[in-house]
Amino acid sequence: MTTRSSPTQTVTLSNGVEMPTVGLGVFRARRGDEARAAVREALALGYRHIDTAAVYGNETDVGAAVRESGVPREQVFVTTKLWNSDQGYDNALRAFDVSQQRLGLDRVDLYLLHWPVHGLRLESWRALERLYEEGRVRAIGVSNFMTPHLDELLKSCHVAPMVDQVEASPFLQQRSLRELCSGRGIVVEAYSPLTKGLRLGHATVRSVAEALGKTPAQILIRWAIERGMVPLPKSVTPARMAENFAVYDWSLGEAALAALDALEEGLVTGWDPRSAP
Repeated sequence: MTTRSSPTQTVTLSNGVEMPTVGLGVFRARRGDEARAAVREALALGYRHIDTAAVYGNETDVGAAVRESGVPREQVFVTTKLWNSDQGYDNALRAFDVSQQRLGLDRVDLYLLHWPVHGLRLESWRALERLYEEGRVRAIGVSNFMTPHLDELLKSCHVAPMVDQVEASPFLQQRSLRELCSGRGIVVEAYSPLTKGLRLGHATVRSVAEALGKTPAQILIRWAIERGMVPLPKSVTPARMAENFAVYDWSLGEAALAALDALEEGLVTGWDPRSAP
């Protein structure tokens, strides 16, 4: 994985596609004006990575905001995901067509399996491989896949996933999964990097933030970047979006990283795929 500065930093996926290192998550951004305004504002602030999903219900608004932003399409990295009820080979192909129509984009930059649905995930992956081979998506990957799910997929796939999007923060570090991904050239994306606010007031996080003159949210986002992940903070508030994006021109330092690394507690704030069969 390499990084460079464009308007934002990027990571290079295993197929050579560059993905910006901080993305705006739009989970729970209400369809309509709220989601569209959030994406437009994010792009104006310099974000070049937007993460949506079919189940979020706002793909149409994301696509409209990208088109209305004035930012050249090739500079914006758009991710969407296949929902569980659409898994299976033929269903996945049809669901992708619907997502692409809603987005109104010529192709999708990254398409993910949203969940490791037992009995269907391998069929669904074959559909994603077809979409990739046909050039309809620039990259393919998975979300919420833990080590057993990845091991199963890697044994049978023709195209290895380029991304695994999972919940991660200093309080849920996913170390063994990250090691597996690193060894196979899979970039880990971190959703809920701010712990849904549950640990923004933690004494260690606050102490590091005060020492560096940053906010707790910036500390958690920067930790994910320095640990080789692509964080996807969510917000629809312009000031917070700006705060979450101001993480490129400074670093934590070894002592702060060590202090944050010591915070592991297995904190899961959303779905927990560790028990998924």
